Amino acid sequence: MQVDDIEKFLPHRKPMLLLDSASVENGVARGKLHITGDEWFVQGHFPGAPVVPGVILCEILAQTTAFLLADGVPENKTPFLVGLDSVRLKRSVVPGETFESECKVERVKEPFYFTNCAGYVDGKLCVKARLFFALVDKDAQKKDA
Repeated sequence: MQVDDIEKFLPHRKPMLLLDSASVENGVARGKLHITGDEWFVQGHFPGAPVVPGVILCEILAQTTAFLLADGVPENKTPFLVGLDSVRLKRSVVPGETFESECKVERVKEPFYFTNCAGYVDGKLCVKARLFFALVDKDAQKKDA
């Protein structure tokens, strides 16, 4: 699935859409984002030695996970990231690299989904984390806005 297809599913748009491609196979969601160095989040992080911020890596994991939850989520619900746990940043991600994410559901306790995620560059672990999602009613989102 490429960006045009991703936009049909995720509510995110550039500059917050952080996936170039995504897929789900055998209960594992995978996403890719090539870091060019032109992204807003590396412009000042850090001048002369740009690095993708860890929170952005976690957002990429979260966007990837949304595809994993797509099959089981009713049309009137949106998966919202509600928590992060056990986040470990193992290696920096820099311009010129392609970040690849991989996410799996660990367990479900409606309306919550607990996932395990990891991100890699060239097969080397950059970040791992447990992410928690809640299914939120789309009508309630509009009322809260």
